[in-house]
Amino acid sequence: MGFPLRRCCLFLVICVFFVSNETNAQWILDPSIEQRIQKGVDHIYNLEFEKADQEFDAVVALRPGHPVGYFFRAMTQWWRILGNFSDESKDDRFHDLLDVVINKCDERLDKNSKDITALFFKGGAVGFRGRLRANRGKWLAAAKDGIVALPIVQKAYELDPNNYDVLLGIGIYNYYAEIVPKDYPFVKPFMLFFPKGDKKKGMEQLKLSAQNSKYARTEAAYFLLQSYFLYEKDYFQAITIAQSLHARYPRNPLFHRYVGRCYVSLGQWSDAYRIFLEVERRYTAKQTGYDAYDAREAYYYLGKFHFIAGTFDEALKNFMKCDELSRTVDTEGPSGFMSMANLQIGMIYDIQKKRQLAVNQYQKVLRMKQFENSHADARRYLSTPYTR
Repeated sequence: MGFPLRRCCLFLVICVFFVSNETNAQWILDPSIEQRIQKGVDHIYNLEFEKADQEFDAVVALRPGHPVGYFFRAMTQWWRILGNFSDESKDDRFHDLLDVVINKCDERLDKNSKDITALFFKGGAVGFRGRLRANRGKWLAAAKDGIVALPIVQKAYELDPNNYDVLLGIGIYNYYAEIVPKDYPFVKPFMLFFPKGDKKKGMEQLKLSAQNSKYARTEAAYFLLQSYFLYEKDYFQAITIAQSLHARYPRNPLFHRYVGRCYVSLGQWSDAYRIFLEVERRYTAKQTGYDAYDAREAYYYLGKFHFIAGTFDEALKNFMKCDELSRTVDTEGPSGFMSMANLQIGMIYDIQKKRQLAVNQYQKVLRMKQFENSHADARRYLSTPYTR
């Protein structure tokens, strides 16, 4: 189907492997500050941004020379951007916050080039800058950030190879540096500047980080979830992680939808219906973080549930809502959700003996980009009307 690029983190070749949203807080040996950091991180994942800002502002005030508070200020802004990725008005603020992190790190590195805290936070800041640039289509600038950040992170890893929080970034890189070029050939030229990955090793490193790290467990679990769901197709492992993340961060729509996706992939449609109905309700209630992307996906799977159940009027209603929202968010052409929803609408029209309407839908699908077997199915149903 192609879940939104903003959510899939597939372009790890452009330094997303430097990201560990919770790393290195352990280098402040003050339990009260560590507690603030963990509380702030939890607020970020639960999309409670004002509360997160309060915690990290306090950390900055208590440790103005340490990059940790500044870094997590930037991470709060990052999740604000994810809340509506098509809105670029928050980008400049994000870049400014990252610049502060980099400057703080450089001040420390000028005094000690082996300052592991400064190395990791600088690598993370440059990596996040590259990540946003990649998602905005600024590939050359993103690749440059990758070239800058890689030796920084490698040096830090050499200084502390037994740190499980640090291991997350290395595991992400090893796994995705092998995966991404195979699935997205256009990034292969950029990989000439980076070492080869090791998928098996990367998966083991992610598991170790998820099990043993102090601050990076959530991020490690999230990347494990993506790996199991998107690439390994191990939906039983994926749903266990998704349910755990959703239980811990019930206000996070990404974790919420992953539970529904896993149920769909496992064929557990009643459970999927329950999950996506709740996603739709939260979108309708305008709950923070639940946007048109979330609702579009929810309407599609609600439509599929009703289609399978044979309640075609309800299915049609949901597919049409999916199509309507797709027209507002698909700024770069029809998405898989739009294409497949229109195909399903045509199939319902055939069931309802509305042949000309069905033909119009199939022709519409053929004018869209192909997703899965959408074109082959549309041609088949143009030739022979769909039947149950």
